Amino acid sequence: MGVASKMTSAHVPVLYQPVLDGLRIKADGVYLDGTFGRGGHAAGVLAQLGDAGKLLVMDKDTVAIETAKTRFGADARVQVYHGSFAELGQWPATNDGLDGVLFDLGVSSPQLDVAERGFSFSKDGPLDMRMNQDAGQSAAQWLAAADEREIADVLWRYGEERMSRRIARAIVARRAQRPFLRTLDLAEVIAANVPRGKDSSHPATRSFQAIRIHVNRELQDLESGLAAAHDALRPQGRLAVISFHSLEDRIVKQFMAGKAKAPPTDRRLPQVQAFTPTLKLVGSAIKAGDEENRANPRARSAVLRVAEKLGVQA
Repeated sequence: MGVASKMTSAHVPVLYQPVLDGLRIKADGVYLDGTFGRGGHAAGVLAQLGDAGKLLVMDKDTVAIETAKTRFGADARVQVYHGSFAELGQWPATNDGLDGVLFDLGVSSPQLDVAERGFSFSKDGPLDMRMNQDAGQSAAQWLAAADEREIADVLWRYGEERMSRRIARAIVARRAQRPFLRTLDLAEVIAANVPRGKDSSHPATRSFQAIRIHVNRELQDLESGLAAAHDALRPQGRLAVISFHSLEDRIVKQFMAGKAKAPPTDRRLPQVQAFTPTLKLVGSAIKAGDEENRANPRARSAVLRVAEKLGVQA
């Protein structure tokens, strides 16, 4: 095994041990980490693989991919792909099937920590927010072109922001004077139009989340990625997904339940087709304990769900 397979002490990812337990790693298995980030979960998987095992890593983020190549590029068991996990079915490395898939959703700590990425409302930087900075519209470009109704809809749908219409109106009025190019500029305009609630969160929290989700097509990619992971899993393979807000978790929960449980039926209507489950839910939703929450505040909102592919191994 390469030295890169050992976990670094600098960063322990959210729900680290529950993820590894949920994936139930086999030494000769093939596993895919669809959201490499800093590589903490990937390193944990690799440490449990033998010489015959394989680790496939993906990420939209160019910086994350460079990190993956630096950390694991010398390990023959590792292959790296730059792209969204929605594209995993298009990667030939997945064609023979997977024994486990991990999605750790949302924005990663490195993306938040670097002001130049434009994700943070507390650090001034270019208003970008793209996970893949080589593709798509930046947040600044979208805000410059979208009409007031579209902005309000995005803030409400993806941020559940109650003041979405007021914020959208303020954004459109201000951009008529000068465009939004910096994160703190946008955050200040939003804060001026959102009364502070009882909690300690910044008034721009929900709006920044919504714009980020929209710019990166996160929920659309999640739906496509879940379907692709399901199809790629071998019988008894595990799908593990960490969500950080209710919109993501709802999609994951409904997808897994839809593959594991028959939909409710109406006895008055003819049954069109018998339901055949293709997934089995593994336990219930898992959240971080008090110790992890104290050590890592980001863990407070994390929810892990695990499902197992049904069928008989060939």
